[in-house]
Amino acid sequence: MDKVNSIEQFESLKAHITTSLDLAQPVLRVCLGPGCLAQGADKVVAALKKACKIKGQEILIEPMMKETGCHGFCKVGPLLTINPGNLFYTKVKPEDAAEIIEKTLMQGEVIQRLLYSENGTTFKDSASIPFYKMQQKIATRNLGIIDPLSLEDALINGAYQAAAKALTGMTSDQVIKEIEISGLRGRGGAGFPTGRKWRSAVNAIKANPGAAYVVCNGDEGDPGAFMDRAIMEGDPHAVIEGMLIGAYAIGANQGFLYVRAEYPIAIKNLAWAINQARSLGLLGKNILGTDFDFDLQINRGAGAFVCGESTALFTSIEGRAGEPRAKYIRSVERGLWNRPTVLNNVETWSNIPVIIGKGGDWYSKIGPPNSTGTKAFSLVGKVKNVGLIEVPMGVPLSRIVEEIGGGIPGKDQFKAVQTGGPSGGCIPYSLKDVAVDFDSLVKIGSMMGSGGMIVMDEKDCVVDIARYFLKFLEDESCGKCLPCRLGLKGMLEFLERFSRGEGCLEDIDELESLAKAIQDGSLCALGGSAPNPVLTTIRYFRDEYVSHIVDKKCPAGICKNLITFRIDPEKCTGCMLCARNCPQKCISGQRKKPHQIEAEKCIRCGVCMDSCKFEAVQVF
Repeated sequence: MDKVNSIEQFESLKAHITTSLDLAQPVLRVCLGPGCLAQGADKVVAALKKACKIKGQEILIEPMMKETGCHGFCKVGPLLTINPGNLFYTKVKPEDAAEIIEKTLMQGEVIQRLLYSENGTTFKDSASIPFYKMQQKIATRNLGIIDPLSLEDALINGAYQAAAKALTGMTSDQVIKEIEISGLRGRGGAGFPTGRKWRSAVNAIKANPGAAYVVCNGDEGDPGAFMDRAIMEGDPHAVIEGMLIGAYAIGANQGFLYVRAEYPIAIKNLAWAINQARSLGLLGKNILGTDFDFDLQINRGAGAFVCGESTALFTSIEGRAGEPRAKYIRSVERGLWNRPTVLNNVETWSNIPVIIGKGGDWYSKIGPPNSTGTKAFSLVGKVKNVGLIEVPMGVPLSRIVEEIGGGIPGKDQFKAVQTGGPSGGCIPYSLKDVAVDFDSLVKIGSMMGSGGMIVMDEKDCVVDIARYFLKFLEDESCGKCLPCRLGLKGMLEFLERFSRGEGCLEDIDELESLAKAIQDGSLCALGGSAPNPVLTTIRYFRDEYVSHIVDKKCPAGICKNLITFRIDPEKCTGCMLCARNCPQKCISGQRKKPHQIEAEKCIRCGVCMDSCKFEAVQVF
């Protein structure tokens, strides 16, 4: 495609691409998100292409194959959608390819076994599936629809339309006003109003003229979180366009995409998209014939969790060790290279084009007044329908877990849901109807965070969960400030003693006191929010802490020092499977007769329980 030098050329190009489409041509979209890739989606693509070649002249219209980003429904991948017909096939295998081409593509026949079924109902298309039905996609609008490496595909689906509108028909002040009206708050965790941040940056630039920057935080480090990764991999142009609009609004000519090095596909797709945008004239000098210049570069993070914090991220881009600084120095005034800088995360930037395209007022009507719009979550853990979702703010937690997530396999209710990543809180089932928005979650001791949502059941120990997250944060702390450096270590020592059945009840109060001191004294958000998992588990599951300390028991059967494995003689069939798999060889017994575990040799690894098909191995 040739470079476009005006809004008229841009509109003409889009019209040409759109009219050249053959609407009768079948389109096969295969999900190549990480979940589907792990299940062999790339082999499905290869098999489908091979099947088309074998059929040769028998196929009157060659199908268009699109290798898309994450469709979201990771549980039933690899996923394939077929249009026309809007068919939604699940668990597709390479050996299904020939049949799909022969029966569905050539004969119009639906292959029933590949359709999704739930509670006796079979669904032909995705829109009616409970997992998708409640969702409203804005940030993830093009995931599963476009080929992320195709600029034509992105343009057909609206890419850069909002940027063209902003650059050629709006002043920078009008752009910021629309963001302010929308009520958009940052999706990276803090929830700061985006419009206010942009406005503050403009005021700082007026007071101190010179360079300004926009930065995208793609350093998604929360365990179990993959929302930003999915957007960068599946719709990179949405992020680029959002940053282009933001740069125009504040008058910045340079932007940086800070992406963790563990996301190679995201980096590849973003780099490809940046080069495409440059070639078309949507990045670089005099964009769309205006006097506005803007360009982007990618910086790779080295895997330090603390570099998700804004000021630590800035020092990393500058080539120094990623360490935070005191918050009284505001980034919109002195950010990157001590110049005014606007930092937003991937999901926030992806929302910007939609807000400018449809208007801030339209966006503000989604969700509650102080938490407008939608939020993407990675729904993981002890839930049937693991995957990527996007829902309106304010949706009750129970609807997300039980309706979209399908609930807990074999259980009536969940035990807790961890929101906000390792720095978030554990929400008990008794608060299952809490509205999932910024303020409601903070009131109960949790937080929105970047969007990780981990569901737990009765086999999860809250003491162990708190210990796990605290250990993660202690390892990731930069150690610059004393409350975080020593305080997290001290909290971890309490939890490790509890997991061994040591300590006294007064220690719980001491742990709470230490946690609150760390919250008040830490330099950055890592230390300030690190105590959340501990404080919420004590608040809502104090009896479980008491059980560890007083009764010397772990109710969930997780803490090794507090459990004993035994075999129920009435349930044991003597199949010997547990004995064969035991690494300590501490299980004895004759075939077809009850077995016993030699407690002195048992290391409590749980292999016997995992091996037993009759639930004869029990934890005490």
